Amino acid sequence: MRMGKSLLKIVLVAGLVAGMAAPAGAFLDNKFEKEVEKEKGAVKLVREVKRGGYDVVTTEELKKWIDSGKDMRIVDTMPYEDSFKKQHVPGAVQFLFPIPEMNEWDTGKTGGKTLEDFKKLLGDDKDKRIVIYCGFVKCTRSHNGAAWAVKLGYNNVYRHPGGIFAWRGADFPLEKVE
Repeated sequence: MRMGKSLLKIVLVAGLVAGMAAPAGAFLDNKFEKEVEKEKGAVKLVREVKRGGYDVVTTEELKKWIDSGKDMRIVDTMPYEDSFKKQHVPGAVQFLFPIPEMNEWDTGKTGGKTLEDFKKLLGDDKDKRIVIYCGFVKCTRSHNGAAWAVKLGYNNVYRHPGGIFAWRGADFPLEKVE
């Protein structure tokens, strides 16, 4: 028993000494550096939203819209086979957009789909609520989709920046293609 207590004391003292030898910032878990990264991401998102002329919707808000039966078109901009087929927000349809900003329509980056295909997917009602998402906040596929919806004259366009990762993180139900 005494041997166990002595060993415990040695381990505790060794841990304390090791902790004292660590740089002071180590205990802060780089919170200041993490904040710089958060800021970069937030500013990037705000600038994309401003440039794209659309609005944003949170995961919680989108779930409430779905639950209340709001009339909307939800568009998943992730690749069909690798993502959409496996999991997507309930009621979503898929239309691939690239990650780099797409200032001109490029069928090579949209899986061969044309601007007319995108218009058809969104529908004729320019005032219908359109929600576009991708994987996560840093992913810009949703920016491209939302910006192109605005360019086409849709007036009620939202980007769900948290995308499928935030949806999963909130533990909301998912659909998949059978």
